[in-house]
Amino acid sequence: MDKANNFNNNQFDIIIAGGGLSGTLSALGLASLKKDDGTPFSIAIIEANNIHQTPKLTFDSRVLALSHGSAEYLKSLSVWDDIEPQAAAIKNIHISDRGYYGKARLAAHEHQVSALGYVVEMSVLGQAILSGLSLKPRGNPSKNLLHESQKTNNITWFCPDHITDIDWQTESVNITLNSSQQLSGKLLLACDGAQSTCRQFANISSSYQPYNQSALIVNVSMAKPHNNIAYERFTESGPIAMLPLSDSFEQSHKCSLVWTLTPEKADEINKLDDHAFKQYLEAAFGSWLGSVEKVGDRVVYPLSLVQASEQVYHRMVLIGNASHTIHPIAGQGFNLGLRDVQQLCETVKNNIEQGLELADFSALTHYAVHRKSDHQQVITLTDSLVTFFSNDLPPLVVGRNIGLKVLNYFAPLKKRLVNKTMGY
Repeated sequence: MDKANNFNNNQFDIIIAGGGLSGTLSALGLASLKKDDGTPFSIAIIEANNIHQTPKLTFDSRVLALSHGSAEYLKSLSVWDDIEPQAAAIKNIHISDRGYYGKARLAAHEHQVSALGYVVEMSVLGQAILSGLSLKPRGNPSKNLLHESQKTNNITWFCPDHITDIDWQTESVNITLNSSQQLSGKLLLACDGAQSTCRQFANISSSYQPYNQSALIVNVSMAKPHNNIAYERFTESGPIAMLPLSDSFEQSHKCSLVWTLTPEKADEINKLDDHAFKQYLEAAFGSWLGSVEKVGDRVVYPLSLVQASEQVYHRMVLIGNASHTIHPIAGQGFNLGLRDVQQLCETVKNNIEQGLELADFSALTHYAVHRKSDHQQVITLTDSLVTFFSNDLPPLVVGRNIGLKVLNYFAPLKKRLVNKTMGY
């Protein structure tokens, strides 16, 4: 079969590079949309990992913080019912500066919501989205889905497989896979992560700004139940986020710890045995939740701000980490990517309703302008927190403690901050 015919036999409206959270969310948001002739979009998802390998939940499962707005969007996609039973609601947030008077308290009921956000295992979220796509494993899970064609309604998976070449044409974008399959689509969504292959093929540059910090992440079990309180604790060694997690007990003691440290301090603390680590954490965090009873596997990774110079290209949009990777101090990274998905789906829907071409460049440019504004607001917020709360210079210590007091008692400022962190 010649190359032209091969492309013709694998024509899609939308091709999604990456079948992780951003990619599957994009597919879920687009799957229900209809073209002007009333038929659904044909969607291809290219994913390098085996989607049949369902991860088992363990004490060490990685987690995500979901904003209130993200949870509402997941409700609109009809997947929240599968997530909520295993999600820990954040009903209160305690912000404090160890050794100083500054503190602030944020409460869900003060903002007329049942929760300010939620903390959920990534695998729980991923399986709920796949369930929403009605993707049920069948046959030999080791088989390549190219050989055992698996279609779910209007979605076709090419998995495990990856892109080896992209050729942009006026009316289409043509993709060659490692398996030699060739696909053609009207719109390509680059949901393929921080090292995006799509971004590289398009020669879209990205800026890299190291924070000279590392994040130490570990799940812990505390002596006292967390009572759905998230703690943001500023310490001499760096900010500590202690996020509530759900477990099998009525009152959960399990939390996810995100500790921002200098690279040298992160390595030093990570080398401690579990007993010494517990003591060090208790001394830094304080007695809010009592002693540390159990420590899971610790992970340390360097922190940096990465931003693509462009959000859109001819018939292509960068989504999530392919577009931006930010500091975790405010827990906004995934939520920012989810809003990319949400607004991209709205853009596609509006294009169809207005009789525009699916990948109309003017509409995609308008999308990029709106997303850039949101990106910059969140990056400014997180970078300000990094500067303000990761520094022990006396003027900044005094300033942040005054700031926390003002935040705690000045309702308009508190509302503005809460609305932003809730995703609005």
